Amino acid sequence: MNYDISYIRSQFPALSMKVNGYPAAFLDGPGGTQVPQRVIDAMVNYLIYANANIEGFFKTSVDSDELMLESRKALADFLGCSWQEIAFGDNSTTLNFKLALALGRDLKKGDQVLITQIDHEANRGPWESLSEKGIEVREVSVDIDTCTIDMEDFQAKLTEKTKVAAFTYASNAVGTISDVQRMIRMAHDVGAITVVDAVHYALHGPIDVKAIDTDFLLCSAYKFFGPHIGVLYGKKSIFDRVRTYKVRPQYDTIPDKIETGTLNHEGMVGAMAAVEFIADIGEKFGKSYEYGGDNPSKRRKNLLAGMLSFEDYEIPLALHLINELKSLDKVNVYGPPIGHPRTSTVSFTVKGTHSKQIAKSLGEKGLFVWDGDFFATRLVERLGLVDQGGLVRVGLAPYNTIEEIDRLIIEVKKIVKEV
Repeated sequence: MNYDISYIRSQFPALSMKVNGYPAAFLDGPGGTQVPQRVIDAMVNYLIYANANIEGFFKTSVDSDELMLESRKALADFLGCSWQEIAFGDNSTTLNFKLALALGRDLKKGDQVLITQIDHEANRGPWESLSEKGIEVREVSVDIDTCTIDMEDFQAKLTEKTKVAAFTYASNAVGTISDVQRMIRMAHDVGAITVVDAVHYALHGPIDVKAIDTDFLLCSAYKFFGPHIGVLYGKKSIFDRVRTYKVRPQYDTIPDKIETGTLNHEGMVGAMAAVEFIADIGEKFGKSYEYGGDNPSKRRKNLLAGMLSFEDYEIPLALHLINELKSLDKVNVYGPPIGHPRTSTVSFTVKGTHSKQIAKSLGEKGLFVWDGDFFATRLVERLGLVDQGGLVRVGLAPYNTIEEIDRLIIEVKKIVKEV
């Protein structure tokens, strides 16, 4: 595989950090990745040379207008759509609340919304809030043995009353990748609008919103090397009809009508730079990949190659970690069975040890992992891990190394011996 990990790591200034004399191993990617220098530079340059509000007749405002448009085009290439279908917001949770409230205006008492037990609360809470209007929110079960959505239950709970089906592309807690294309098709068969949470998946595989045919999809740039900013894709034919809550001077056209207030301009520019970083990696290291789709742009081709090269590098590391953890007494690994699509996120518990204590111990050795439920609260409840402190989550990113994984395994073995 033509993948230069040294080059990748050289792009991220944070990777030179040390903790208590140990090199920092950023195994916390699902909570947010580190950013390459080009993202930092793009945001700083915006704030120095183009910082202004939009639609003015002076240089910095004109430049801002151009950069905002280019940012939309970059994210459109990332998701496989037109730039008019890309909206920005504070974060995915806030955008989803705006979307839920807007769609909820046209729902009536007795209508149903479908959510799942494996989802992040960002794609549960906004829809659950509609129950105040008499909307019935139905919950699809998760198979706790395989950490996958119960597809028979999903099918059974789809009815002619289902108006919205909201579900995750990949679980941020255990890495399970769901068959969203099939789920979208099933939801559309009953006339439901689909909302896909791709916040976790966005770092771990190419997204083609047209191919999967979803109506809406959310992601966040800070999960794929960018700043803290949310992104919403809305299918034009559906998005055009949505009655958003907005102020009077706000445009009533997409994507503007869901973007309240002045946007985070430097964040949009940073998100564009993150996309360009992925495309650059694809151009350098992904030339052996074949490209599908309808005559994609050069940047889109490179983005697909970049995402595929990331996962081809990360998944073997994740499987190595899973195999080592499974070999240890008192360690339980949670996630889909071998062979089921997954991201390079690995979660586990150690019997008799609170997950917070494990994360703290690893953190002192410069091994950055997360503990808890990561807002996948319902899943952790179903797994019976609340008293345990939830899961210990190791999330790989394209800059992680086999040496970091082996360091982690050594420290986990020490923790197990002390139990």
